[in-house]
Amino acid sequence: MIQGKPIFESVLAPVLALIVWSLLIWVWMYAKRIPAMSKAKVNPQDARFPGALSGLPDDVRQAADNYNHLMEQPTIFYALAFVTYLLSLQSPFTAAMAWTYVGLRVAHSLVQLTVNLVLARFLVFALSTVVLMVWAGCVVVGATQG
Repeated sequence: MIQGKPIFESVLAPVLALIVWSLLIWVWMYAKRIPAMSKAKVNPQDARFPGALSGLPDDVRQAADNYNHLMEQPTIFYALAFVTYLLSLQSPFTAAMAWTYVGLRVAHSLVQLTVNLVLARFLVFALSTVVLMVWAGCVVVGATQG
C-alpha cells in the first residue's frame, strides 16, 4: 500500500517498473556489446570518446542507443510521478497515465531492439510525449485548484 492505495493504483509502481526495465536494457546492452567488442578486437579504452564504437554491428549500437533513450525523456516521467505523489494528486487517471507511459517506453524499446523502424519508433515516442503532456496538464490544474 502507498498512501492507502494498492501499489498498482499508485504512480510509484510504474516508476519502479521503468527502473527495472531500464536495468534490464542495461544488461541486454552489455550482453551484446562486450562480445561484439571482443570479436572486433576493440580495446575498451577506445570507447572513451563518443562514436568510438560506431563500427560495431547495428543490433549492438541499437541496444546502447535504447539505453541512452531510457536515460533521457523518462527523467520527465520520474519527476512528474514524484510531483504527483508528493502533491497527493494521485488518481486512477494519473496511475493510468503512468502505466501507459511505461507501456509505451517498453514498446519503444522493443521496436528499437528488433525491427528498428524509425517511423514506428517516432510514433511510439510521440504518443508517450502526449501522455506526459496530458498528465502534466492534469497535475498543474490539480495543483492550482488545491
